[in-house]
Amino acid sequence: MPRTLSARFRRAHRVVVPLAAAPLLLTAASGSLYSLLLERGIDAFWLLKLHTGTFGPINLQPYYSVLLGGLTLVVIASGLALLLTSGRARA
Repeated sequence: MPRTLSARFRRAHRVVVPLAAAPLLLTAASGSLYSLLLERGIDAFWLLKLHTGTFGPINLQPYYSVLLGGLTLVVIASGLALLLTSGRARA
């Protein structure tokens, strides 16, 4: 049974977005939490390390900004593809 283009985009979107959003949410949460704790006089430097892409022995710092930018573009492209194909189906 052939799937429609819209159904394939929805399925891909459901798989791609959670994988792409996880590092974005981790970066946003660790940066916000670090700022809040710093205002209270608590220096949680480990949060800053997470925020910049250092995960214990795994150091992604040189690539983390590019990775986050690329993942943001993936989420946007996936959403736009889904939006455009569902708009065509309605018209």
